[in-house]
Amino acid sequence: MIAYMFPGQGSQVREMGKELFSQFPDLIQKADAILGYSIEDLCLHDPHKELNQTQFTQPALYVVNALSYRSVIQATGKKPDFVAGHSLGEYNALEASDSVSFEDGLRLVQQRGALMSQAPRGGMAAVIGVTGEQVEALLKKFGFDAIDVANFNSPEQVVISGLKADIDKASDDFQEAGTRYIILNTSGAFHSRYMQSSKVQFEVFLKGFSFSELQIPVISNVTARPYIQSDIVENLAKQITHSIQWTESMRYLLAQGVVEFQEMGVGTVLTKFITDIKAKEVPREQKEPSGNWTVQEQVDRWNATHSIGLKVHVDGYENELETRTKAIVLFGHRAAIYMQGYNGYFALDEVTPA
Repeated sequence: MIAYMFPGQGSQVREMGKELFSQFPDLIQKADAILGYSIEDLCLHDPHKELNQTQFTQPALYVVNALSYRSVIQATGKKPDFVAGHSLGEYNALEASDSVSFEDGLRLVQQRGALMSQAPRGGMAAVIGVTGEQVEALLKKFGFDAIDVANFNSPEQVVISGLKADIDKASDDFQEAGTRYIILNTSGAFHSRYMQSSKVQFEVFLKGFSFSELQIPVISNVTARPYIQSDIVENLAKQITHSIQWTESMRYLLAQGVVEFQEMGVGTVLTKFITDIKAKEVPREQKEPSGNWTVQEQVDRWNATHSIGLKVHVDGYENELETRTKAIVLFGHRAAIYMQGYNGYFALDEVTPA
């Protein structure tokens, strides 16, 4: 199986998309009409030095990611088994899954960038060489309770977010603790409590859009699990203030049997993350325990990830079986699914993808 990954803010470079714009003139025309400026000129020439400003960065990356995805699909003729996007890139993942149109995705990203650019001035720093748990422990130890963890990027790369003065102040303590501490070139405390106002406003904006049924499973930055259709608006709003669970998202995909990861758009940041995650990955059981999920959650998660006709293993059956229905809740308390050639239901707890 293969997963396509879409990068987020920080991957932008001048001349990005240079080889793509001429391939998709209709989309470029639509983008320019929505944005009110030339997206090609911004990406290739950046005449007004705006490409690194959040309200311009996000639409630019969204467009280049979308063009890159279309170019790959045209070349291969095959869609991925899963899609995932890092922060902003999640909008490209949703667009790739046909849940939102190119145009509506761009409108959402344009508004998101505008709102995030208006948030109180903040800062972010990458902490390298320690785990997420260790970063959280160091924040507590040094008394930086006003700093949040923004991104769990890989087993030993974590990004923290907060007021600029706090991020600057934390540098000496973290370096004395033996970590590499790199202050990032950002103007906002993204994915932190300081984005709350942006989140509230954006959630209102989100409710003006409709999302079609996902055609490809999309991994959520907030939950590190496939999107549930009914949670799209809530998840996209939460994403602005919540940590990006990238490491756990990639571990989930590895556990599903994904063996190839391909990065769309600009750069190789996500490719480096998955290389690090694989290198430090501990083998896991393919089937996750569901004891903490409600019956409806078990059903929703199965249907968000697996299509009808999936080959499965069932406890007590030697040969592979094939599903003939979606998972359902039976009798109000049992997660069940039906198989080809069998009349009775099978308990979902006893079924594992082959």
